Amino acid sequence: MFNSSQFTPKYFQLTGLPGLEALYPWFSFPICSTYLVALVGNILILAVIKKNISLHQPMYLFLAMLACAELGVSVSTLPTVLGIFTFGTNSICFEACLLQMFSIHSFSIMESGVLLAMSVDRFVAIYNPLRYTAILTLPRIAGTGTILGVKGVILMLPLPFLLKRLPFCGHNVLSHSYCLHSDLIQLPCGDTRPNSILGLIVTSSFGLDSLFIIISYVLILYTVLGITSREGRRKALNTCVSHICALLVYYVPMISVALVHRFMKHAAPAVRLLLANVYLLVPPVLNPIIYSVKTKQIRHGLIQIFLRRK
Repeated sequence: MFNSSQFTPKYFQLTGLPGLEALYPWFSFPICSTYLVALVGNILILAVIKKNISLHQPMYLFLAMLACAELGVSVSTLPTVLGIFTFGTNSICFEACLLQMFSIHSFSIMESGVLLAMSVDRFVAIYNPLRYTAILTLPRIAGTGTILGVKGVILMLPLPFLLKRLPFCGHNVLSHSYCLHSDLIQLPCGDTRPNSILGLIVTSSFGLDSLFIIISYVLILYTVLGITSREGRRKALNTCVSHICALLVYYVPMISVALVHRFMKHAAPAVRLLLANVYLLVPPVLNPIIYSVKTKQIRHGLIQIFLRRK
């Protein structure tokens, strides 16, 4: 089970919902359905944007990036979550765990960055609509997407190697149904300061994204209040509704998890773990629904796809 020279576990034991193991068969169908909705929904969003040249505009290209990031998060957590609740398999090999950790965090960093890019996009569209497409050109959008993807990889790439060099001294039980750095860093018995410093940098990147999103919306509100007509203000704010919903879907579960860990330390472990799963599952499920309902162009594109198949 363990490498005797470094006490490195060959496998990690993941945790589902402690005390509710008998109910796992009942959880299996909703979890499978949730993943199916997340995967199909985001793939359809990408298909609609790809097929409709009229949607090759900044707002929709950023939406495509968001769908890619959420697909990445969903696919990263899918094997272990389904393994636990559907097949009763709660172990994952050391290397696979590090890969899952890298994937989850890299795509989450990208998702946070894309939400920031979308808020800047909305500000430019409202502040200077006449130069909107001149400012947010295709090369700039492509460059932004590349930077966001590379940023996640660069920030996360050292962490698996830093973890691999540490002795775990036989500790191999994780407290989630997937591998997270905050979970893994609790297990080694060696010096984890480099990991903790880099983990703090990664956390700070989320904080900076959140700060700049708030600044963007303060500027948006200031710009909207400067519009003289009531109808103009309404139309300007209406263009932000889908993005505001996406932000709420992303940040409300995250804040809920943080509050439960901070102020409800004596809450049942199953409650905290359920919220942790909801935090990663909810945005990929709800965002395609939000944009399909709130965005006429996406809705019409989806209808066209289904009509062609018929």
